[in-house]
Amino acid sequence: MQLSGKVAVVYGAAGAMGGAAARALGAAGARMVLVGRTVATLEVIARDIRDAGGEATTAVVDVDDPSAVEAHAAAVVAEAGGYDICFNAAGMDDVQNVALVDMTLDDFMLPIVESARRQFATATSAARRMIDRGSGVIVTFSTTAAREWRHQMGGFNVACAGIEALTRSLAGELGRHGIRVVCVRPNFTPETLPLPPDERAAFVGNELGQLVGDTALGRLPLLDEVAATVVYAASDAAGAMSGAVLNLSCGALVD
Repeated sequence: MQLSGKVAVVYGAAGAMGGAAARALGAAGARMVLVGRTVATLEVIARDIRDAGGEATTAVVDVDDPSAVEAHAAAVVAEAGGYDICFNAAGMDDVQNVALVDMTLDDFMLPIVESARRQFATATSAARRMIDRGSGVIVTFSTTAAREWRHQMGGFNVACAGIEALTRSLAGELGRHGIRVVCVRPNFTPETLPLPPDERAAFVGNELGQLVGDTALGRLPLLDEVAATVVYAASDAAGAMSGAVLNLSCGALVD
């Protein structure tokens, strides 16, 4: 399997995106460490991985606490013998659908500060362990908002653009240590909506028409497509790739 023998840590593993990526990484052979806020929801994902023949453990870690992230990373190396792949799918709070001129500074800064803090803490903590081994892959997580302009996104698009800038900086600094850093940038993924399939389809048709209309493919990405891209980015098949942003916009953004 692509990732056999690798130890992969997924932050925000109980969420829709994090859970899909964790299952896919586990199916590719990685030994999974699932990190989040609630043991019960993490164990659902871990059970899926184990039932499919993979390995998975869980840990409750506050990604807003750098010391807790650091202590956990050290524990991963001590217990699993390494730290090969880091993927942070932890979400951020944000305020949208309000014009910037009507928004408070606190509401604007909220996603910017949260995303920068969380991605920086997890990526640099992982990097310190990977430097010791001379190898590793850090996969960051952005969205098409990083390059969109027409929607009222408050600070969310600035937050996503910041994650992509952090990806480039980390790639430049860590490449000489044998560490790759790649960002995955999907468009809005309808399956992340906590709705039954029929209600989700209706919501997409009624509320997300403009998003779909902006795409070349006439649709939005699937969770499995995003998860498979995370696996690819973490695998040796992408060994020549670092500092890149993988565009999963269904053609809404053309590079």
